[in-house]
Amino acid sequence: MSAETARTGEQSYEGGLRPVARVVLLDPDDRILLLHGHEPDDPADDWWFTPGGGVEGAETREEAALRELAEETGITDVALGPVLWQRRCSFPFAGRRWDQDEWYFLARTTQTATVATGLTELERRSVAGARWWTCRELTRAHETVYPTRLAGLLRTLLDEGPPARPVILDPEIV
Repeated sequence: MSAETARTGEQSYEGGLRPVARVVLLDPDDRILLLHGHEPDDPADDWWFTPGGGVEGAETREEAALRELAEETGITDVALGPVLWQRRCSFPFAGRRWDQDEWYFLARTTQTATVATGLTELERRSVAGARWWTCRELTRAHETVYPTRLAGLLRTLLDEGPPARPVILDPEIV
């Protein structure tokens, strides 16, 4: 970890895609856990997203998924499953543009209480909490959710099970 990464909790991927591992975490009732995020200086500019973040050092995406989940939610009793989806995305956040190659892992847990104990300084300024959502609630949501097709993707997952190989989602550029 560089001194800059240690100071800010962020890694820079100038000229390339930031490798990211995300977790589609389901509880025994098939609810999905989403985090509520916002721009650090504008809580009204908000959205919901799956737990996860950047791969650090030599860790695998699986290791990154489990580490990020523990840091952002405190949930460690997890059965990590296959990669469901992959997508590339680009978005402005905290005064810069983030270009990411995201892999979404399926995971199941019986642990539903969340406590964010390992947030970076930027995450402390931009994550407002977590909530378990039913597929029906997600389908009816008026809030912004990423990836934007999450409600339909979750419905397909619950109806058909995990895909035989990861589904490549359309790129999202915000």
